[in-house]
Amino acid sequence: MNREKYQEMMRGAGKLDYEIYLNTEQLLAAQKAPDAFCNPDELQFMIVHQVEELWMKLMASTLLDIDEEMQARNSFKALTLFRRVHICQEMMTTQLSLLETMSPKDYQEIRLLLGNGSGQESPGFRVLLKMPTDLWATFSDVYLEGGKRTLEQIYDSEYSHDDAYMIAEALAEFDEQFQKFRNAHMQLIYRSIGVAANSLKGRPVEILNEGLRQKFFPDLWQVRAEMTDRWGGEYGRKRAKLDKK
Repeated sequence: MNREKYQEMMRGAGKLDYEIYLNTEQLLAAQKAPDAFCNPDELQFMIVHQVEELWMKLMASTLLDIDEEMQARNSFKALTLFRRVHICQEMMTTQLSLLETMSPKDYQEIRLLLGNGSGQESPGFRVLLKMPTDLWATFSDVYLEGGKRTLEQIYDSEYSHDDAYMIAEALAEFDEQFQKFRNAHMQLIYRSIGVAANSLKGRPVEILNEGLRQKFFPDLWQVRAEMTDRWGGEYGRKRAKLDKK
């Protein structure tokens, strides 16, 4: 194949309506020129991370809309928007597997070009870490205090699978999907650079693992544990051994 010819075609002319609307000329120029890559996998590396930033931008914008819909208690609209966020989260996790097609050596060559940079510096990731605090404040104000109910009532003693329950579960799903992404990212680190290395750019494995233990909405997970203790309390804290025959 004529590589130069097809690379030129990939860039497009930027003059058609579709190209103008999507600003493809600028979009497709956001990666390095082909002759500037340190190895062929660098294009994939850049695109995956750029796409992740776009998904996170969409998620953050949608979470702002969700917060406003919850404030107005437009629960059905909020749930539809939550579904959009959850799909974005699933795609973010799935596309990380593309980076597993790189060899550790190819990744090391790319990593040198990052300097001290890492995913912890992602603007999308940083904003998503902060937004759950405000989401929980809105949920508490509208669905708990405003509805004069507790999580225990919503989940157990007055459980009716109503909008308060569904919004709470959407928040829990966001939390769970975020942890799945973090776990997949950690597994990628294992596979690409290893966690026994002395150099992780000043970020020890303990710091990375701490993120895996973080919960955005601890009350939503605690209510489940409390339910289990109430419902299973008659069996005690420790199960008796099975009788041997």
